[in-house]
Amino acid sequence: MRRTLPLPTAPLLLLALLLLLAGIWAGLLRIGWRWPALHPTMAASHGPLMIGGFLGTLIALERVVALARLQLVRRPAVLYLGPVATAVGGLLLLVGRGSVASVVLVALGSAVLVVMMLVLYMLHPASHSLIMAAGAVAWLLGNLLWLGGRPVAEATTWWGAFLVLTIGGERLELSQVLRLDRRTRGLFLGATGCYLLGTVLAFWQYDVGVRVAGLGMLAFGLWLLAYDVAGRRLHSEGQVRFTAWALFLGYAWLAVAGVLALVWGGVSAGPGYDAWLHALLLGFVFSMIFAHAPIVFPAVLSRPLPFSPRFYSHLAVLHLALVLRIIGDVGNMPVLRRWGGLLNAAALLLFLLNTMVSVHRGNRQKEAAVL
Repeated sequence: MRRTLPLPTAPLLLLALLLLLAGIWAGLLRIGWRWPALHPTMAASHGPLMIGGFLGTLIALERVVALARLQLVRRPAVLYLGPVATAVGGLLLLVGRGSVASVVLVALGSAVLVVMMLVLYMLHPASHSLIMAAGAVAWLLGNLLWLGGRPVAEATTWWGAFLVLTIGGERLELSQVLRLDRRTRGLFLGATGCYLLGTVLAFWQYDVGVRVAGLGMLAFGLWLLAYDVAGRRLHSEGQVRFTAWALFLGYAWLAVAGVLALVWGGVSAGPGYDAWLHALLLGFVFSMIFAHAPIVFPAVLSRPLPFSPRFYSHLAVLHLALVLRIIGDVGNMPVLRRWGGLLNAAALLLFLLNTMVSVHRGNRQKEAAVL
């Protein structure tokens, strides 16, 4: 008998999307658009809202749903403590209340995710699950640095490792269908080791660590471009083709982020920092979200999300806008950078709109099938 999921799933996803909208607004303030803010420090909350609030809640929620449906834990409702903590922490950050409390709650949520990933590793010990567990630990360590008063740029290095290792581990797991040889898997693990080494080094030698991590990102991106299954599905049809292109473009941005990190090194603000960080977080991470949304959202919400060719619109706007933004950064053209950032925000809003339209269409098709 299929276990019914606890009720907070849909409300938590909606809260995560609210934090995404708040993070977008804070990002536009941070990049220079003089628009209203909920509180004086809202612009500085952009990174924590996007990573701890939106992405952390989304990833933790997806893991809870996966564990509950696999019936690997007796009381899956307890695991909702993780995404609930990150969502509430993000809301406190959004309204400018209890900054310490918000950091503590996000750190608590990341600790719960570490426990979930370690449980998965113990049940299914494999290199890909170990890498994803390492990503969860990196998120927790970044949050502890943030809680300890270290600069957000230093915490962001660990937050980036959380996202890269989580996605990298998932892609390694899916690549098992290709029966990769020992040399190819060794190259992947080498890229992982280089990236982790740079992340750790950045704690003591920020400039050196960022450059070593950049080399790891470049190696990661090139490996995924060469060996991931997405490259073999670029000429498929429908949703498979869209997913393949979203993944492939994301891998290219991961390699670009690595090159930019190698060039700019340990800058913690300004155009160089904006360039490599958003090549990673927008170009790579959000491409992964666009690619997996038609799979993850139905799993979380138990509602269909039919593929539509409209999905190519938000994918195209995201990448074209990011090109403009990076050119503005590298060429020290703040106006171009600002407009690129605004178009990036438009791409994310278009993604939400296209997703809602497809969910509505899927519900109507489901109702029609029942009738």
